[in-house]
Amino acid sequence: MEEKDLRILLEQVADGSISAKDAAGRLKIEPFNDIGIAKLDTHRGIRQGVGEVIYGASKTPEQIDVIAHSLYADGQETILITRMSAEAAAYFHKDIPFEYNEAGHTGVAGKKREADGTGTVLVITGGTSDIPVAEEAAETLEAFGNSVKRIYDAGVAGIHRLLNFTEDIMSASVIIAIAGMEGALASVVGGLADCPVIAVPTSVGYGTSFGGVTALLSMLNSCASGVTVVNIDNGFGAAYTASMINHMERKGR
Repeated sequence: MEEKDLRILLEQVADGSISAKDAAGRLKIEPFNDIGIAKLDTHRGIRQGVGEVIYGASKTPEQIDVIAHSLYADGQETILITRMSAEAAAYFHKDIPFEYNEAGHTGVAGKKREADGTGTVLVITGGTSDIPVAEEAAETLEAFGNSVKRIYDAGVAGIHRLLNFTEDIMSASVIIAIAGMEGALASVVGGLADCPVIAVPTSVGYGTSFGGVTALLSMLNSCASGVTVVNIDNGFGAAYTASMINHMERKGR
């Protein structure tokens, strides 16, 4: 059940089209749906504004298909699937709307929300090799109702490329800066922007990048104010937080 469904249910109680007893019975069985392979958190949309997300890694194509279809049947309009393999996407039964982003390894079942955030979220990468993480972030943002602009391969090794987008950086409501190697992109963007910057270290780089640890530590030690950091390759986590920030003003109204 999503927040709008709860409102409809309460309005039905108010106008007498459903009894308080029947409404209470529906809410009583709503907190989760045990389908055997998973216990689906059907109240998450009410609590957090976003329904449950399926983490596809280590799940079989069959498990992903069953979970997504169960969430859809329970009324969740948008089901995001992260770390989804091409095999799982090919297996997915297309009797409900479905889109797969091969670059970001993400799938969206149902429909993406219309963009209803307060501004644009900018997704910037240091290099082309960071695009898989960036696409995971961008697809997550779009699924959650955000307007997104992508700027790829604009790292500090050719800083004039980044400076060409200064107007976009200064007008964004939130920025996600994604980079491997030494992770310097986040500090440079943080020094230009007047909005929150969420830094995502990636596991891209040569030996002493230590699978993204060097970029992680560099971003954690950024001298630019307003930069926060998520875990290595966690484009989803960065996008989830960016979406919350981008919807705070709307939530207040």
